[in-house]
Amino acid sequence: MTAYVLRRLFQMLPVILIASFAIFAMIYAVPGGPVAVIVGENAGPEEIAAAIQRYGLDRPMVVQYADWLGRAATGDFGLSLHSRQPVLQLIGERLPATLQLALAAIFVALVIGIPVAIASAVKPNSWLDRLLSGWSALALGVPTFWLGILLILLFAVELRWLPSASRHVPLWESPLDALRSLALPAITLGTYVSGILARFLRASLIGEARADYVRTARAKGVPERRIVGFHIMRNALLPFVTIVGLMMANFIGGAVVTEAVFTYPGLGRLLIQAISTRDYPLIQGCILVILVAYMLINLTVDMLYAWIDPRIEYR
Repeated sequence: MTAYVLRRLFQMLPVILIASFAIFAMIYAVPGGPVAVIVGENAGPEEIAAAIQRYGLDRPMVVQYADWLGRAATGDFGLSLHSRQPVLQLIGERLPATLQLALAAIFVALVIGIPVAIASAVKPNSWLDRLLSGWSALALGVPTFWLGILLILLFAVELRWLPSASRHVPLWESPLDALRSLALPAITLGTYVSGILARFLRASLIGEARADYVRTARAKGVPERRIVGFHIMRNALLPFVTIVGLMMANFIGGAVVTEAVFTYPGLGRLLIQAISTRDYPLIQGCILVILVAYMLINLTVDMLYAWIDPRIEYR
């Protein structure tokens, strides 16, 4: 396993290099480039030329990229063009909040999606299966921003149980405040994802339930709970874990709408703010961190395969 992990980490390097160069080139391909943001719209030719020379923008793009990549490898993503704070510091302030929200949303999705999938798969094509499949379609069809607004109106405005605006409170510092702040955005994200997880797991469970080893187990008199909970469920988890990993990775930078509805200080919201203000160093840093997070989560999912199914060997 150790050799496999090291080999995968080594294989990530070309992907990071190609993706980082694409990010760097895409930013500089934008009309005006970073010079217009640095010197302002009303700057004269002398100011523009001085800024180009000061920041080394007159050098070949490959040289600029190599310099940026070398500094990024040491954790130096430069300074934000607007706040003048280190980009890594800004990302470090938002990343824990995003990870905490992602974990909470995945937990909600699993709590809802797994029982729905099992109940549907145990009796396929029954009235219960149709009812739960309809619920899954509803969870997928309802826009997250609309569900978030409804939850705010109910729990924050009418009942006044939870805050309408969420803030990041580390779970280990104040568990109650953290749960109160995370409840509404986590339910909003988790409800939508639970529909996806329920559909994938239901299809996987039904496929495994028709396998020969299940009929053999039933013929031997193995209790149905053990068949479903141990044999079928374990074999159906492989594709399910892949979807959970993809959803987790998607939350790292893709929960922008939910973060905007609840004013949650996450990484996705920071990226959107950087794009709207054309803060190029911050955009580059955010995208690169999200890319690395995607790759590490995919590696973790592959490692979980061997734990779920011991027959899988990584060499």
